[in-house]
Amino acid sequence: MGLANAAILARHNHVTAVDIVEERVDVVNRRQSPFADDGLAGFLASEELDLRATLDAEATYARSDYVVIATPTDYDPATLAFDTRSVESVIRLVVDVAPDAVPVVKSTVPVGFCERMTQEHGRQVLFSPEFLREGHALHDNLHPSRIIVGDAGPEAKTFADLLVGGSDRPDTPVLMVRSTEAEAIKLFSNTYLAMRVAYFNELDTFAVQHGLNTRSIIDGVSLEPRIGAGYNNPSFGYGGYCLPKDTRQLLANYDDVPQRLIEAIVDSNSTRKDFIATRVLALEPKRVGIYRLVMKDGSDNFRASSILGIINRLRAQDIEVVVYEPALDVDEYDGLRVVADLDEFKGHVDVIVANRQTPELADVADKVYTRDIFHIDE
Repeated sequence: MGLANAAILARHNHVTAVDIVEERVDVVNRRQSPFADDGLAGFLASEELDLRATLDAEATYARSDYVVIATPTDYDPATLAFDTRSVESVIRLVVDVAPDAVPVVKSTVPVGFCERMTQEHGRQVLFSPEFLREGHALHDNLHPSRIIVGDAGPEAKTFADLLVGGSDRPDTPVLMVRSTEAEAIKLFSNTYLAMRVAYFNELDTFAVQHGLNTRSIIDGVSLEPRIGAGYNNPSFGYGGYCLPKDTRQLLANYDDVPQRLIEAIVDSNSTRKDFIATRVLALEPKRVGIYRLVMKDGSDNFRASSILGIINRLRAQDIEVVVYEPALDVDEYDGLRVVADLDEFKGHVDVIVANRQTPELADVADKVYTRDIFHIDE
């Protein structure tokens, strides 16, 4: 996310990307991408960008007009909130060394976070949410659905203009709101997407249990124009870095607000994984193969991937599980054997569990268990 932002802003501005890993800094300075992302490597190599990377955060912030903060904010189940310590540490450093710089939080945070930071530091802290798909951050920054900045002042307007100017869509809708509302927009947007995933997964569960054709039902339902045909492909549950943690954070923000739906969305994801694991176990496999840990093709990230929940449920029943994952250059991952050769993997297992269909498995289709109906990544 951070590098994709840096890349589009560097089309018309001097941008310095700050990282804490020297290897990533060196890779960016060679105009290469340290991450799997659709088009990012080519963009860095071919576009005329005023971009460099560094480990020196203090010197960089001191000479900056805006400091865009895109550090991880994992959900902490012990505190029922995002772990915002990395974001807070950057804000503190900006306040200390750069009296004129405007901190802009891109990391997803709880509702009220930036307002609290503004009050604590006596410095306006902006929030500008991202709406990016896994593995397509550059594309989605170049062609944004909307740009939202959590303030209506001149600094916020200028930053919104910078984002529009770096994109390929000059007519991008821009919304200037309070930071608390911008934070809520991010959480409610992702929770709606999670709700849609959960809905079609529960539709699929119903169809399987009653011997019905899932695709026929989805095709009929999706012809309703108020529903539409997007984001309706069954899966093993919503996963990836954003949806699981954002739904739980929104639920935590509801601690003093009546609700039933948000909690049901969170619970539904676990129920779906229970159902999928039960169906796999019903096949009575001796050895289960997991085809890919990543959420979707073109990604190298499997944080909170839905397949991990299936693996845990199978292992709890003492099923031997092996993994095929080209993104891993190891023989073992979390106690699981990793098989690098695809043909060896296919011949070594009784059942292959695949969140998404792929032509690579066409020759062993009789072994594959999947709920992918439309053969697309969403």
